[in-house]
Amino acid sequence: MIELHDLKPNSVVVVAGPTASGKSALALDIALKYNGVIINADSMQVYQGTPIISAVPDIEERQKVNHYLYEIFPPNYNGTVVEWLNLAVVEIKKTWSENKLPIVVGGTGLYIDNLINGTTPIPEVSRKIRIQVKSDMEQKGVKEMHRLLSVIDAKTASKISDNDTTRVRRAWEIYLETGKTMSEWFKIPMLQKIPEADFLVVKIIPTAQELDERCYLRFDKMIAEGALEEVKKIKELNLDKNLPAMKMLGIPELCSYLDGKCSLDEAVSLAKLHTRQYAKRQRTWFKNKLKAQICLEHCYP
Repeated sequence: MIELHDLKPNSVVVVAGPTASGKSALALDIALKYNGVIINADSMQVYQGTPIISAVPDIEERQKVNHYLYEIFPPNYNGTVVEWLNLAVVEIKKTWSENKLPIVVGGTGLYIDNLINGTTPIPEVSRKIRIQVKSDMEQKGVKEMHRLLSVIDAKTASKISDNDTTRVRRAWEIYLETGKTMSEWFKIPMLQKIPEADFLVVKIIPTAQELDERCYLRFDKMIAEGALEEVKKIKELNLDKNLPAMKMLGIPELCSYLDGKCSLDEAVSLAKLHTRQYAKRQRTWFKNKLKAQICLEHCYP
């Protein structure tokens, strides 16, 4: 267990690291020791219906301390970082008002970076524009929409894969809503949503080998706990495969098994590989991009 020093009434502890590194367990121990509450900063754990496959803290853990912003959106919803950020700020301020310590935990670097360093002051996109862009994406396809994006905003398009439906759609939504391209918005100074916060960052950066082993063991545990049944239920909803919830690690692979395209062993093996690759990217980002007061070099038990 780590020791935290010089905590203030406006302190916010951030626990960050790659998947399977033990972030949730560490956040829980900190909350129990320092009278804290836990606020989710994982972009997959915000969706309902997949608590096993997204590794949402279990009922026993959530009964020990208050947990917020878990399973807040239906799986057919496309949540944004701005929506999460606004909700997180509300929860942080509420926690301060109760004289408790807010502990933000997750592996989504975009969420954590926007909370600590600020976000571009892009306004909310209207429902009308979202529907319009969704229709355009369905009619023209993501590759064509990416090509058209490169005409109006070559800089942004160059940073986005022509298969990345979510980011291509987002770039178009912003442009049609505001008349400014994404690259123009990123020239504007960042907006601090909670400038009064004093952030204390704890990051977990285990070795690649240790992280690989943890990823494999955790996916086996998910399967044993009923992940396949969970995926069956989400599959029965016939949701758009481009929704964030349907891209969750393990869901596409297990859906392939349920469709008869591969064996269960093949699906599990592929899901483990993709989980390992994702964790590696997370590890690299947190190691190089996130400044922290405390860095743990091994997974938390």
